[in-house]
Amino acid sequence: MKPAKEIRVGNIIMIDSKPMIVLRSDVNGSSRTGFTYKWKMKNLLTNSPQENVMRGDDKFDVVVLDKKPVTYSYFADPLFVFMDADYNQFEIEEENLGDALHYLKDGMECEAVFYDGKAISVELPITIARQVIYSEPAVKGNTSGNVLKEAQIENAVEAHRHTVQVPLFVSTDDVIEIDTRTNEYKRVVRN
Repeated sequence: MKPAKEIRVGNIIMIDSKPMIVLRSDVNGSSRTGFTYKWKMKNLLTNSPQENVMRGDDKFDVVVLDKKPVTYSYFADPLFVFMDADYNQFEIEEENLGDALHYLKDGMECEAVFYDGKAISVELPITIARQVIYSEPAVKGNTSGNVLKEAQIENAVEAHRHTVQVPLFVSTDDVIEIDTRTNEYKRVVRN
């Protein structure tokens, strides 16, 4: 059991026997009056959001989830299928994948997250390389300051095409590195 003051963003805790991931934590109060913690959370099983306010000395069970390396195989509407090294298949619902949907690509390696023996989501590598499939050309003279433009990147599911803000010099067919946690452009990958 951990007190609320030791719970961090990304921790998974049990509330009313439901696994909840802490997405955001705001602290209010003072050392004299005591601190309260306002958490924005998401239920890992139903994907429903929830907000709670906790006292600093409230105690919670922290859940450690099992993880296993898997490879993205295919989309079987409405499920995404992943396969491990032993050729076991795991199906994960679209709503449980969150932002990972934007980066999935056939054969992509990631980690499946399991709760109670069931695959509930995936964790992507921190950085990935993706090809730009469309980007507006840079306009001459529009280079004062830190000017960005949108670039559409490749992924496995066309319905989930994703855009990333990139510098003006990035063009169609360039391969760029993206931080999957923040959806930020890192650099152009040179071959």
